[in-house]
Amino acid sequence: MAHYRREAERPFLASERDRVTILFGGLTVKHERLIQAVFDSCGYRALALPQADLASCQIGKQYCNNGVCNPAYFTIGALLRYLQQLEASGLSRETIVDRYVFFTAGSCGPCRFGMYEAEYRLALRNAGFDGFRVLLFQQEHGVKADTGAPGLKLSLHLGLGAVNAFTFADALQAFGYETRPYELSPGLTDRRLARAIEAVAQALAGRRELVPPDGAPRWMYRLIGDKRLKPYANAYDHLYGPATKGALGACRAALDDIDVDRFRVKPVIKITGEFWAQSTEGDGNFRMFEFLEREGAHVLVEPIGGWVMYLLQYQRVRIFARRGLTLPKDASRLARLAARLREERGLWLRRLAVEVGEYLYRRQYDGVRDAIGVAHPLLDQRELARIADPFYRELARGGEGHLEVGKSIYYTTRNAAHMVLSLKPFGCMPSTQSDGVQSAVLARFKDLTFLPIETGSEGELTAHSRVQMALVEARLRAQAEFQRALASTGRPLDELRRYVDEHPELHRATYHVPHRRGVAGVAANFVLHVHDRMRRDRRWRRARVDTMAVGQGA
Repeated sequence: MAHYRREAERPFLASERDRVTILFGGLTVKHERLIQAVFDSCGYRALALPQADLASCQIGKQYCNNGVCNPAYFTIGALLRYLQQLEASGLSRETIVDRYVFFTAGSCGPCRFGMYEAEYRLALRNAGFDGFRVLLFQQEHGVKADTGAPGLKLSLHLGLGAVNAFTFADALQAFGYETRPYELSPGLTDRRLARAIEAVAQALAGRRELVPPDGAPRWMYRLIGDKRLKPYANAYDHLYGPATKGALGACRAALDDIDVDRFRVKPVIKITGEFWAQSTEGDGNFRMFEFLEREGAHVLVEPIGGWVMYLLQYQRVRIFARRGLTLPKDASRLARLAARLREERGLWLRRLAVEVGEYLYRRQYDGVRDAIGVAHPLLDQRELARIADPFYRELARGGEGHLEVGKSIYYTTRNAAHMVLSLKPFGCMPSTQSDGVQSAVLARFKDLTFLPIETGSEGELTAHSRVQMALVEARLRAQAEFQRALASTGRPLDELRRYVDEHPELHRATYHVPHRRGVAGVAANFVLHVHDRMRRDRRWRRARVDTMAVGQGA
């Protein structure tokens, strides 16, 4: 019996970089704009595909196998639709196959995501683009990932640029959803976000890889060596260099004139679910975020950084789960001891590398988050794994693993959201497993308001109607929380409003309002924060006493 091997594909060569365009997609518009800027900085011709819509989904269904999950239909359909538009503009199919390649992520495990690569090639062949090149990197491989194509190298410069792109896009994405429900000038937030994204894109695109003696003193290069010091100099430049600082300043400047009214009571809806369905802002999840905002909700989106941290945490745990498997069995006791010591040294070094990566990524995200006033940090993956463990084991891989269960418990026990909304494609096995486990979670945590929505089996009207019904309870919770917070201050709302009006910085969207544990709503947190400021503000209290004295004298 012969072992199956995929037919060899024409490689993407380094000599083709100047004339071949790398297509990519599947993320939000903000993320894709910044990723394109990173490709530009590395000297590649890259282009983000148009956002996938229902027409793209229909094209995907036309050329793919049956039973593929919705994200595949949408993303494959978006690629095919763009190629068909190129053909309609006058390019021949041979020219398209020669001048374009598609770059995407892959995975392995009990999830249809692992079959996307084969589905891409099948759909391209069925649509008449046989030989179109698909470049794949396995997301689990992290810094060791490789596309297998000499024309696209996942270099340190590209990887660090992607870290910056993800952290900036995540923070700006979160800022938009935290600000839009409270903005005083409708539409201003989106306009300012577009300006901020473009400023960051220009900064990322203009960055070039440092070569000796740039980035460090000459004596340091002579002492340590060019090859050894160069990666560290580039890492420092990406994390703390002038381009990053300039991008932070540009973001702050672009967003600093947005005024908000944080006294508006909005239910906070935490989004979880399958990676693509919980991230996309288009037809792939019935434009659910836009719908929630129209219904008066505050959407708490999941950053891509959360997935990055999950992958790092999984690698950290997996390192020690395989301890002892490669030790020699028949060697002498001394040889086994030496092998064990070598293994332990390697395991701890690998774990240290992962933990350094976790620290740097979180620090980078927090730097952007603090600069523009985003409230919510990246969740502690160890804490999520701990609270999910009684229901879903951390090493049970596939899709989002224990994340859906862990987040549901986290946001419920900490009163960090008024409702948890899980979005997933029809028949998504890992999410279906999570939904099955949620019955045990709901039995344990009676206050959990959890609503799963499948984006393939339910129509848009049905999905929106189910969400509307669940929002009734979420609104009641938000209003009750606000009234409790207001009552605890002992002050009337009008007095708090007057204080805010007298302090214009409290109207700024970039003003950071501390998030108190056990208080989910922005309005409730803001009431408590303003009350604390009023108690500490001696000048305001003195002016108030003087005003009252003048009034009594009159």
